[in-house]
Amino acid sequence: MALLVVKAGGRALMENMDNILDSIAAAVKRGDPVVFIHGGGDLVTEYSKRLGVEPRFVVSPSGVRSRYTTREELEVFVMVLGGLLNKSIAVGLARRGLRPVGLTGVDGLVLLAQRRKRIVVLDEETGRRRVIPGGYTGKIVSVNTGLLDSLIAGGYTPVLAPIAYDPEEATLLNVDGDQAAARVAAALRASTLIVLTDVDGLLLDGRLVERLTVSEARRLVEEGRVGKGMNRKLIELAMAVEEGLGRAVIANAAKPDPLAAALRGEGTVIEPG
Repeated sequence: MALLVVKAGGRALMENMDNILDSIAAAVKRGDPVVFIHGGGDLVTEYSKRLGVEPRFVVSPSGVRSRYTTREELEVFVMVLGGLLNKSIAVGLARRGLRPVGLTGVDGLVLLAQRRKRIVVLDEETGRRRVIPGGYTGKIVSVNTGLLDSLIAGGYTPVLAPIAYDPEEATLLNVDGDQAAARVAAALRASTLIVLTDVDGLLLDGRLVERLTVSEARRLVEEGRVGKGMNRKLIELAMAVEEGLGRAVIANAAKPDPLAAALRGEGTVIEPG
């Protein structure tokens, strides 16, 4: 039995939902328990616009464009990620013979986070830095594994939406899905964390990087050789491997049985070292 933590971002999940759920069901039936963590930003954007809440994005000084979570959009995140999408995934897994349990990070206080009080952004018109309130985005500070351990031991498949709880301010927070998956995988000391995307893995100069050690992954980020979206993944995955995760694999969600393919090393594997 090898514990797997699987994360699928919103686009990879929406385009390959049946493929991913089939693969999770196959892994569990082989005897490998799965904790599934899902994104869903595109679906949140769709429902935000339906509800008259215009999504807002900001650019960091390093050039990373990210969503700015207002109080109004946090409510949409909770409704869509923690409700509609989370339960749709649970239904899909139940249809495949599993016993899913849909959760957010506040359930069992699985994900505890701290709200960012202020953030530095670039003004897109002037190019100057400015400080704005942090909104309702948080950084995960701890993972409580008790509930997840009990569910896994009981033969259940946890399905976790990346919405955390800030105990200091007693509020929910939107947190990065890759960070949530990495923190959960490290805390559970999982055998493998599989991050499913819409590409085959890390591509450098058009070629797939098949293997990286933690130190090699960090060096690529420090040298600025990795794109803005992928660099954040590498940082989080490298940290998780350093903290006790067996290995991490960035893999393509569109492959037949993508979990099995990732376990065979088809993708970018990050290992200790």
